[in-house]
Amino acid sequence: MTDEERKLYEASLKSEDTEEWIDLLFYRPVGFRWALFFKRLGVSPNAVTIASIFLGIGAGVLFYFPSVPLNVLGMVLLVWANSYDSADGQLARLTGQKSELGRILDGLSGDIWFFSIYLAICLRLYPQWSLWIFLLAAMAGYCHSKQAAMADYYRNIHLFFLKGKSGSELDNARQQWALYQQLTWHDGVLKKVFQYFYAGYTANQERSTPHFQRFFNALKQKYNNVLIPRDICDQFRQKSLPLMPITNILSFNTRAITLFVCLCINLPWLYFVFELTVMNVLYFYMVMKHERLSEEMKCIVDS
Repeated sequence: MTDEERKLYEASLKSEDTEEWIDLLFYRPVGFRWALFFKRLGVSPNAVTIASIFLGIGAGVLFYFPSVPLNVLGMVLLVWANSYDSADGQLARLTGQKSELGRILDGLSGDIWFFSIYLAICLRLYPQWSLWIFLLAAMAGYCHSKQAAMADYYRNIHLFFLKGKSGSELDNARQQWALYQQLTWHDGVLKKVFQYFYAGYTANQERSTPHFQRFFNALKQKYNNVLIPRDICDQFRQKSLPLMPITNILSFNTRAITLFVCLCINLPWLYFVFELTVMNVLYFYMVMKHERLSEEMKCIVDS
């Protein structure tokens, strides 16, 4: 990698604070190469995201079959899909093509991958498990969505205090609902539907973090929505930094590795159990610690 490419690569990353080691070692370098390739072709970040959705669905289809070679091929497709998921954000940062729709699509893509994977596993196990496997998958899927949403939210909170609003994708539910109201069906049915679900997604994140919302509102009121003092940002970042590895565990890589192992030993139902046990314990610990941090920071702001 040349010096110029290295500078571009570093500019394509969000932050080393929030990057997982597997991403830094593999997905970000591979995604960067894809991003440069798509940039030369004039492909938009949203088109890359849509391509990742089809790859993820293809992986799910292959996981339906109790065949190790087909499952391995599905794993390859899922890794490929995630490399595109990395590339779309890196491409957006390299070309300045960030958009609200792109943010929504990016979050939706992973949900579609795992919906297809969950469905494929349920259909694969239905002859032995009957409808019980759908119940287990539904509970795991609900927990999965909550875990991923909050991990994403906490990373964006961290980025806000590290880089400011421009370096974060921390959104406000009230503003998102206002954007939804402004959109008409003539602007595009899919765009309005996506905005509706994204506004609800953001509102759920805020409802799950009452102490952070009180701290953040106190911060904005005290400083009248202008620049937050650097010392407060640094204090929050230092206290938030130990939680970033947990947010990363609750993201793609841990899930993918666990899924691959469960498929290889032909016990795909074990993946759902993992979601309901190990991942839930980490989720509740992460929320508890972050809410305590927010309480501490509100005391500092109020003093």
